[in-house]
Amino acid sequence: MITGIRSAAFAAASAIAFSGTAQAGHRIPESQAVRNVVLVHGAFVDGSGWRSVYDDLTARGYDVTIVQNPLTSLEEDVAATTRALARLSGLTILVGHSWGGTVITEAGAHPNVAGLVYLSALSPDAGETTAQQYDGYPAASEFVLDVGADGYAVVRPDKFQSGFAADVNNSDAAFLRDSQLPINMSAFEARLTHAAWRSKPSWAIVATEDRAFGEGMLHGMARRIGATITEIPGSHAAFITQPAAIADVIDRAARATSQPALN
Repeated sequence: MITGIRSAAFAAASAIAFSGTAQAGHRIPESQAVRNVVLVHGAFVDGSGWRSVYDDLTARGYDVTIVQNPLTSLEEDVAATTRALARLSGLTILVGHSWGGTVITEAGAHPNVAGLVYLSALSPDAGETTAQQYDGYPAASEFVLDVGADGYAVVRPDKFQSGFAADVNNSDAAFLRDSQLPINMSAFEARLTHAAWRSKPSWAIVATEDRAFGEGMLHGMARRIGATITEIPGSHAAFITQPAAIADVIDRAARATSQPALN
C-alpha cells in the first residue's frame, strides 16, 4: 500500500542507513543527458529511508534530490515534489515508492521529467483515485492500518514488521514503527488530473515479498501502465534492504531516456 517517516526522523538519517552504504555501480558518462534523480517516499516513513539508494546513485555521478512529503493531501505532496523538480536544471528520473507512485504519476507531467520509476508503487490513471487501484484484488492481511478520528492513519504497531519491514532487523524495524508519519487517508480519495505514465516511459520494481499489497496487485498495476518490470527480493521496505538493485533500475531508466541525446 503506502510508505514514508517525518522530517523529525530525518535528523536520524545516519541511524537508518540500516545495512550500510550501497556498493555503487559504474559512474555515468559525462555525455549522459539524464543526470538528475528525484526520490519520493510514500506513507508512514520519510525520505531518510532512501539513504543507501542516495549513496549508491551519487557515487555513480547522479545528482539526487529527496522529497519530504507532508502526507496531508495529494495536492500538497505533489506540490512538494514539483518544488523539488523546479529547482533542478536538466532532465530527471522521478522515483516513487508506494503512495509516492501516485504522487509521481501526477507530478511527473513536469517538463523536466524524462521517465518514471515505480517501486512497489501505486499508479492511478487521470480521473481515478488511489483507492480505486485496490479494486478487484484481495486484501493484504498482514498490512493493517489504525485510522484515527481525525482521518490520519499509521500501520498498526503489532503488524508493522510483518506487514511493512519483514526483512529489516528487529531494532531498525522498531525505529521505523515508532517514527511513523501518519497519512491523511482522504488523499486516497483524490482524483488525479494527470497520468504521466501515459506520455513518459516507466519502469516498475516489484518486491516479491511485499505484503502491503494483495496478491497480483503490483504486477497488475505495472502491466497496465506498460512499465518495464524488474522483480527483486524484499519486503515493502526494499528501498532500505535492496538499495543496489533499486539504484540499478534507476540507472537503466536514466541511460535509456538519455539515448536520443547520445546518438
